[in-house]
Amino acid sequence: MFRGIDEVDWASMEHAYGNAADVPVLLRGLASPRPQERETALDGMYGAVHHQGDVYDSTLASIPFLFSLAGQGELPDRGGIVELLASIGGADSGDDPGEHGEDDAVPGEDPEDPEDDNHAMARAAIRASAGVFLDLVADGDAEVRRAVPSALIRFHDEPPRVLALLRERLADETEESVRLALVESLGLFARLYGESAAPAVDRLVSLCATPHEPGLRLAALGQLASCAPDRLPADLVPTVIGLLHTRSQRFRRSVEPTRTSTDTLIGRLRRMRPADEEGAQLLRTLHKALGARTADRIALIEGQLSSQDTADRCNAVWMSAGLFREWRAAYEEPVALIGEQLGSDEEQLRYAAVSVLEFLFTLAAPAADRLAALVESDPDSWGCGTATLGRPLKALARSGDARAVPALAEVLRHPVVPNETGYTIGHLGPAAAPLAPLLRERLGAVPLDSPETYSRAAPLLYGLGTLRYAAALPEVLRLLHGAPRELRLRDALVKALARALGAFGAGAHEAIPALRELLTGESAAAAAGALWSVEADAEAVLPPLLRALGSERDTGGPRVAAEALGRMGAFAAPALPGLRGLAASTEVWERTAAASALWDVSGDPEPVLPVFRAAWRQNPYVRGTVTECLVRMGGAGAPVHDLVRTELASPRRHRARPGGHGSDDVLQDERLLGHCRAALDAAS
Repeated sequence: MFRGIDEVDWASMEHAYGNAADVPVLLRGLASPRPQERETALDGMYGAVHHQGDVYDSTLASIPFLFSLAGQGELPDRGGIVELLASIGGADSGDDPGEHGEDDAVPGEDPEDPEDDNHAMARAAIRASAGVFLDLVADGDAEVRRAVPSALIRFHDEPPRVLALLRERLADETEESVRLALVESLGLFARLYGESAAPAVDRLVSLCATPHEPGLRLAALGQLASCAPDRLPADLVPTVIGLLHTRSQRFRRSVEPTRTSTDTLIGRLRRMRPADEEGAQLLRTLHKALGARTADRIALIEGQLSSQDTADRCNAVWMSAGLFREWRAAYEEPVALIGEQLGSDEEQLRYAAVSVLEFLFTLAAPAADRLAALVESDPDSWGCGTATLGRPLKALARSGDARAVPALAEVLRHPVVPNETGYTIGHLGPAAAPLAPLLRERLGAVPLDSPETYSRAAPLLYGLGTLRYAAALPEVLRLLHGAPRELRLRDALVKALARALGAFGAGAHEAIPALRELLTGESAAAAAGALWSVEADAEAVLPPLLRALGSERDTGGPRVAAEALGRMGAFAAPALPGLRGLAASTEVWERTAAASALWDVSGDPEPVLPVFRAAWRQNPYVRGTVTECLVRMGGAGAPVHDLVRTELASPRRHRARPGGHGSDDVLQDERLLGHCRAALDAAS
């Protein structure tokens, strides 16, 4: 299987970490008799030779040996090798390889880019050897049989032959997990080949009905939803819920075949799989296919949360996460049901519920009673004296519930305070006022010359700033005067201190000399903004802010200066030429900040609205800043209110994106919706 491997000049090739001389070791490791070595080798192939989907010359040179390994019937774990080959061929880059021919450029790829040439050559190489996959459809290893169908559909050049073979295998296959993979492959075939895939769609329709077992019917419904939603049954939701409950009643979890527990990435991922991974995948597929049909998805989640089976309820909680993050809807009922899971005896279910409630912020309010009960019943979970704030407590505080205050007070009484505590307190609003003296006390205990000075002080300063607790001025000045110049992240610390002083406003009058000293340093823009909030001396703050408008972009100075000038209003009129120049910046955040300041300083919408319209379309993340200014503009912002109305009518969250999410995406989207409504109200 490794014939000719030593004749390849691997040392002249590269992978993600440089010289590829170690690739033969990885390839041989895939054939090791030891599971640890096989998984380590597969880790290495993904981590270096096919790093994050990249294809190098060493990746191309590996393909023949990977196919040889896949064909060795006695070798364990070949399913992972088949999946690796499919990934190298571009299986993750899109659903339709038929959109472009073998020699055509992929949309978005640069034909002059050698990396794109590598991807094209990889696709061609996998297709040229795809006949090997035909021999593996009936392989003795179920993991191989499960991995092969999608690879065949994507890369074999005889679709009718492939479809006939897969339909035949579906009739003969006895392993349920493989049968489910075959059903998934029928859906993939239908999505890739459109009208010519009618036999695949018809087969899916037939699989949705009795006498097929519930799991297979659920899989078929999920695939049908993705490729032919018009063929779904009218009673989809009750049908799915009924199948889920029936499957749970029949499903008795047998102990999985014993596998060596390894400390590789793949081994760790295996241990993180849900208790009913198959059930999770069935629901994940269906939810993804239903997309914006939020009413159906909510009903499915609520039905699943009524199951007697803990794993079903756990899967429902995890499924809700994607729904909440991506789509806008009325979620009070499913959130309340998720809150009910906090009383479960099953640790994994409680963990899932807290994980989802944690990123919902105010949308978690329907579960607040359950969260509060959990927090009150388990003081050990608060995070006192640890580096991490207790997640139930954090979720309760983020929801804005004042019942989090006593527990947070206990956390703050310990010398070691989780860094997120100060940021979390900001979500409680005025209810957090009793915590201000404790925040001050903890800030006073922050060492002046520690590598952790900034990381410990910044969250506390944020909390004190949101509470506008000017009584902490001595502790703020202690850090400002006492932190040594060589301190790690000193500039960031000074900016955080300046922001806190600005939040204190006139109550920070004693800090005026210190802020004036900062007007010529790296933190001049932040200090000037704070000084304006404290003293309102335009003559003192305008020169450093004007200088910052023209400073280097990567310092963040221009944006900070623009925001400060906007707060000055008409007093910043001398900065209008500089703001107009910044409004033409190539950096969208700078343009948006400058346009907002132009309105606040001049009250002229003409140079502002075109910038807002372009920025809105270019980067969804700036929409919050834009709508905040539109609220201040009132009727003057009407020419761009079409953007606001379209946003309010959109069912999708503005930050929703494939392949990832931010921890505060839901919070920011809910804030955006509030700003949009306020902007329209302000213009009426």
